[in-house]
Order: sequence, then structure tokens, then C-alpha cells
Amino acid sequence: MRQIVLDTETTGIEPSEGHRIIEVGCVEMINRKLTGKTYHRYINPRRQIDAEAIEVHGITNDFLMDKPLFADIAREFQEFVRGAQLVIHNAPFDVGFLNHEFALIGPELGKLEDYCSVLDTLAMARQMHPGQRNSLDALCRRYGIDNAHRELHGALLDSEILADVYLFMTGGQTSLSLGQGEAGEEVSGIKRVLQGKYNLAVKMADNTELQEHEAMLKRIDKKSGGSLWRSL
Repeated sequence: MRQIVLDTETTGIEPSEGHRIIEVGCVEMINRKLTGKTYHRYINPRRQIDAEAIEVHGITNDFLMDKPLFADIAREFQEFVRGAQLVIHNAPFDVGFLNHEFALIGPELGKLEDYCSVLDTLAMARQMHPGQRNSLDALCRRYGIDNAHRELHGALLDSEILADVYLFMTGGQTSLSLGQGEAGEEVSGIKRVLQGKYNLAVKMADNTELQEHEAMLKRIDKKSGGSLWRSL
């Protein structure tokens, strides 16, 4: 399953008041593993950014002066997310802004829901933790995710953090990979979180333990006609 964890930053709160998207950040997961593939663009909104919004994300009009318009990146963005399930915290906000941007370009771009499904992690969190705070920062504290490096909101950074939160909310990894990849290779968002929070020692099995393990597999093979472990 291909999922895209997505976040946006905007000039203000309401697209109906003329506010626009100024940043899009996406992180790709396939079968619940981060692939390392991302999509990230800053966008010139051709309007002033509210002072309150700048306090949240720190993005200024001067910084965006030489950035592309949303119309310039709309189709490449659509191709990146097409066919995926979008994972968004407070999805109505981001989807509403994206559909507003598409409508300003023309009807030929349709709506985001025409080519993506959407999962709202805020709605999910409210069901799992009723009566509690369920902002992204609150969920990081609840699940022990280190987001101390997040001084300001940013679309790509928030997408990476949300990917970790989503994996914790939904049970972590669904597959186990042993003896593959180079030391320190990132295999999931959870591994990245744990590396940032704990100093984990890695202890390899010695020869005696390996021999005992092999003997146990042979006994399982004899009784079961073939252990599942050997087929992995």
C-alpha cells in the first residue's frame, strides 16, 4: 500500500478569504515503511502572509518572492500523490486549501479526492483518545516521539513527524527485516525515533547461541514438516 503523509503551510486560515498555500511537504511510505522519497515545494502566493501565520511557520513574503506559483507545480504534485492514500492531520484544512488552489487554476484539475483517498489522523486520534489534546505536539508527547527540533511548523518536517506518529498510532511496523541492509540503515520511522531518543546497544548472537538456534530449528522442522522461520 502506498501512503503519502502530507502537510501544508498557508498565508492564513480561510481560503474563502483569499488565503493561499505557501508550502507543501510530502513523505512517501510503502507497506508502512518510509521509502526516503519526498515532495517539497515553497510557493509564491502573490498576497501578503498574515502576521499570525508567520509566527507559526516563519515563512515570509520576501523568502517566497522567487518561488513558483501553485499553478506551476500543480500537475507534478498531482502526479506524486496520484493513487495514494493521503495521511493528513486535520485533513479538512489541507484538502480544502488544495482543492481551492486547483479550482483557481481551472476545472480540469478536479478535486484531490478524485484521485486520492484521505485518512485524517486528527479524527483517528480523537476516537482513540477522547477528551484529550490531540495536536501533533500532544501526540508526540503521548507516544514518546522526540520533536525538540521543531521550533517552527514546516510542511516537510511536520510530515516526517506525522509519519512517526501515525506508525505508533496504528501499531508500528508490520514486517521484520533481519540481516539485511548496512549498519544504521533506516528501515522505518520508528527506528529513526528510537535512535533519537535512546542509546541502544546491539548485541549479536555468539557461536554457541547460533548453534542452539539451528538445533531448535531442526527440531521444529522434524515435528512440523518445515519451520516458518526458514521460509522468511
